Amino acid sequence: MDISVVIPLLNEQESLTELYQWIVKVMRTHSYSYEILFIDDGSTDGSWNTIQTLSKEDPNVKGIQFLRNYGKSQALHAGFEAANGEVVITMDADLQDNPEEIPELYDLISKDGYDLISGWKKKRYDSVIAKNLPSKLFNAAARKTSGLKLHDFNCGLKAYKKDVVKHVDVHGEMHRYIPVLAKNAGFNKIGEKVVLHQARKYGKTKFGMNRFVNGFLDLITIWFMSRFGKRPMHFFGLIGTILFIIGFCFSLYLGIDKLFIAKKGRLIAQRPEFYIALTAMILGTQFFLAGFLGEIMLTSKRTKERYHISEKIHL
Repeated sequence: MDISVVIPLLNEQESLTELYQWIVKVMRTHSYSYEILFIDDGSTDGSWNTIQTLSKEDPNVKGIQFLRNYGKSQALHAGFEAANGEVVITMDADLQDNPEEIPELYDLISKDGYDLISGWKKKRYDSVIAKNLPSKLFNAAARKTSGLKLHDFNCGLKAYKKDVVKHVDVHGEMHRYIPVLAKNAGFNKIGEKVVLHQARKYGKTKFGMNRFVNGFLDLITIWFMSRFGKRPMHFFGLIGTILFIIGFCFSLYLGIDKLFIAKKGRLIAQRPEFYIALTAMILGTQFFLAGFLGEIMLTSKRTKERYHISEKIHL
């Protein structure tokens, strides 16, 4: 199979049929073998009924329905697991991503050998204050932290080599940083393509300003995991060692001063150096314990399901 189109969605019933028809038109024009995977992330507006109707008319339409809303990352994870195409393309269901971009994205992966191509919505039709400006700040921070020179990390329109989606673990709210996750997994041929961005035709956005706050927190997590995720003791152990040495040096100084220099001076417990030493040694020990716990946790794998599927179509 040439292409798997993975579409996570939440309450996008109005746009689904139009999006489906548009994708099919592109696929048939270029004679691709394909599948369209709709991942219903707990919609309450009848989106799943539309997906069921489309799947009855076209066996290339497949669907996964979550019992409730688990988030875009979980929906992408489910879609990636089910995808069979040699090239996997993700897009949003709100018609803001243009299916006409699919052939060029496919060629960049299949012919030019890229592992991942990220879309860049160079010209946007979103609110400047609410989305454009925060998005630019967010992307600048992501570029600086990750080392990837991408302009738009959060664009939903992306293309992947099949190996990438099968090896990258998308969890939490890490869908914003799939290029970073791919890079950390060893897929280094990552590119960018300017894509058309269209004004939302139906409904309203499901994301508020809190996504940028969460995005920055996730960015810190990604940075830490990429550097110390497989060796937490190197981070916590180093800080713990420095703090413990500081505390030990203060304790040694206090002991020598009390025993040999100022024998009749203030009690040790009345001196500020005592509390500095005590605090530093306690914190140092705690950081050591955090490092040990991190190493122990690495020996266990994720066994708990991150989402529950109520129904599948053609899968």
